[in-house]
Amino acid sequence: MLGLPKNEVLLKPWTAEWEEAYIKETEKIQDKIGNNMAAIYHIGSTAVKGLRAKPIIDIAIELYEFYDAEKCVPFLKEIGYTDKGTDILPERRYFSKGDPRTHQIHMYPSGNKYLLEQIKFRDYLRDHEQIRAEYEALKIHLSTIHKQNKHLYTEQKTDFIQSVLARLDIE
Repeated sequence: MLGLPKNEVLLKPWTAEWEEAYIKETEKIQDKIGNNMAAIYHIGSTAVKGLRAKPIIDIAIELYEFYDAEKCVPFLKEIGYTDKGTDILPERRYFSKGDPRTHQIHMYPSGNKYLLEQIKFRDYLRDHEQIRAEYEALKIHLSTIHKQNKHLYTEQKTDFIQSVLARLDIE
């Protein structure tokens, strides 16, 4: 039930298998680099019960010090991750696993703005069924018109996500 070919956008109904896959992967990661981590989180849509998602487990790792990411690279390679570096996404180190891709790691320095936003958005979707339904409808629409363009699919979700995050700053 996990895996998505490169550049493809395909949503699957939420399944408890995603939570189980996250837990299993977290155990492997903690075994390899746990002493460098401040925390580890299941982020993205697979972390929100009831929300359709691309079948890729997104994992956020909060590091005590961002330079510790370099020390983690060989250990993550041992469990199948490819280091994509820091140029792909802002203020984070990115890793992917599998072909087709099944897991992604986003490493952040402790207290990073993007990490905090990921967690806030995930938690808001978990707690607000109506917003979760609106987000799912948007994702379904975008996945239909951008089946072969994950970048446009992701980019066009940004306004919705930012509107939810702005709401959190007000509440």
